[in-house]
Amino acid sequence: MKKFFRLICPPVLIPFFSWIARVGKGSLPRKTTSSVNPSEQDLDLYWTEEMAEQLETWGRDHTWNEIKCLMVNCKGKVLDIACGTGVNIKELSEFPFLEVHGFDISELLLKKAVEKGIDPARLRKSDATKTDFADNEFDYSYSIGSLEHFTDEGIDLFLKDAGRYTSKASFHMIPVSEPGTDNGWLKRGQSYFNNSVEWWLPKFQRYFSKVYVLPSGWKDAGFSKGKWFVCIK
Repeated sequence: MKKFFRLICPPVLIPFFSWIARVGKGSLPRKTTSSVNPSEQDLDLYWTEEMAEQLETWGRDHTWNEIKCLMVNCKGKVLDIACGTGVNIKELSEFPFLEVHGFDISELLLKKAVEKGIDPARLRKSDATKTDFADNEFDYSYSIGSLEHFTDEGIDLFLKDAGRYTSKASFHMIPVSEPGTDNGWLKRGQSYFNNSVEWWLPKFQRYFSKVYVLPSGWKDAGFSKGKWFVCIK
């Protein structure tokens, strides 16, 4: 793991993950309920201006910096899975050796991405569980705060497809439960899985040869904490 970490992050950035874990900001408390259907996603909100506005600032103090740290030493074609309004595509555009593409299920969010000046040819409307990208089309791929909102079946299809179109490594930031318990499918603003690292690991290991777990600075008031699952082909 140390060898891989040095490959993707120059020495000056290696202490960064320790720092962000201390300064990450939590989100506002939300009502929690487990009386939701674990076979259904909440999709309607991705077509709302409110969601588009939230995506413009959500990861500013943690995950946006983290994905840049992971990608800074990489070269090649990259896919932003569920790219939303394209904030991270824009952020990564400063790295000259990366060609960043993205897709999302929402036309509204993709429209916001185009308005940022992102080339429409690099954007696509698609469902993460069934894309039509070519095998090994991308060197790298990543998702941020997305995978946990898929159903159990959807998670498997999402990762299977990511493993198919990614040739080198795939990075995924998701919340895991703060106490390490498996709380299942909950609704706290959005429906999502809030489970342990141990619950998640086999799902990644099914499609990637090596999986490393790194801390994220994202936290949710002691209920969840962010983890990066760094998946190597």
